Amino acid sequence: MLPLLRHCCAFGIHHPLIWRSILQTSARERKQIRSWGAQCSANYEGASVSEKDNPLQKLALPDNSLLDARILYCTSPALGHNKEAHPESNKRVPAIVEALEKLELNHKHRGSQVLEIQNFNPASLDDVARVHSRSYITGLEKAMSTASEEGLILIEGTGPTYATETTFRESLLSAGAGITLVNSVVAASKLGPNPPLGFALVRPPGHHAVPQGPMGFCVFGNIAVAARYAQHQHGLKRVMIIDFDVHHGNGTSDAFYDDPDIFFLSTHQFGSYPGTGKIDQVGQGDGEGTTLNLPLPGGAGDYAMRCAFDEIIAPSAQRFKPDIILVSAGYDAHALDPLAGLQFTTGTFHMLASNIRRLAKEICGGRCIFFLEGGYNLQSLSSSVADTFRAFLDEPMPRSAVRRSGDVFGRAD
Repeated sequence: MLPLLRHCCAFGIHHPLIWRSILQTSARERKQIRSWGAQCSANYEGASVSEKDNPLQKLALPDNSLLDARILYCTSPALGHNKEAHPESNKRVPAIVEALEKLELNHKHRGSQVLEIQNFNPASLDDVARVHSRSYITGLEKAMSTASEEGLILIEGTGPTYATETTFRESLLSAGAGITLVNSVVAASKLGPNPPLGFALVRPPGHHAVPQGPMGFCVFGNIAVAARYAQHQHGLKRVMIIDFDVHHGNGTSDAFYDDPDIFFLSTHQFGSYPGTGKIDQVGQGDGEGTTLNLPLPGGAGDYAMRCAFDEIIAPSAQRFKPDIILVSAGYDAHALDPLAGLQFTTGTFHMLASNIRRLAKEICGGRCIFFLEGGYNLQSLSSSVADTFRAFLDEPMPRSAVRRSGDVFGRAD
């Protein structure tokens, strides 16, 4: 296994923040956004993004609701943040929600075991500024007037990261979902030895967003904001971030590269966007030794990821002894995903969720929260998240799903 991990990736280039319009949002798209996004807008309205940190305001569930819960999740679909034919579309979170309903993995079917936190506040500017520069935050907020006039603008020099008039407030709401789950999971961990796992089903994703600006479909570093919040508000000094997205989480890495108290570990496809994540990048200064990159060759498959977890990820966590584990859960390493080629099946994501759950229980009192990152084939994305939920519930994959995983490669059950 280890020889597979010794490939190196080239550094990417971080481009300055620029604004330019490219197209108008269609009337049909706006109508769809308004109808589906009413609930999320209601969550945002009336909440000040400059308010002082108040964890009680961001804890949306009473203590008695946390006693029986096995899963807590928040959804922030950012329906207004959308570009026609873009892989990071506003169909992603609704597809997951639909799958959870169809497969009977939501509150309607599981009762108190699976709870969705619906009324949560956006992150404050102070929350986000623990990771991102004030100039970037204020620049993005000001750019919303341009986006309102022109429909859609590019906010990154290389082009893949766009913004609409709702991007700023929807990105704050998505970051707020992670903060809310930190508060809820920490509160639950004080009530008993088996707190629920959290999952922030949010977009836009965050792990490419660097401290100075957006990058690679990502606007604010949702997981990085949550990590700093856990340290600042709850005194959880040591944070481990596991990133299994097919692309290197360069933004998260940059934010904590010299921090000895945040261990960032990324598995990703060698040579894929953004070209960062060399195996010899291990942190710097006081943070030397708390960054670990495991670039995997294309086509590595399920067995390689299982070996990486057993031989490297789990032992690293056991040595670091974090107070909380946060996970950048990208599902774009799936064999059906169009943007990369690690050839994972849904079984890999079930394995990762199950093993990370056990690792968190062993090391940090069960405190663990997943954050949605990539995953651009709606079928593989939604089924993989569903199997993550099954793993959280300590349930096996259904036999039909196991057969479908084998069929991807033409194997028998």
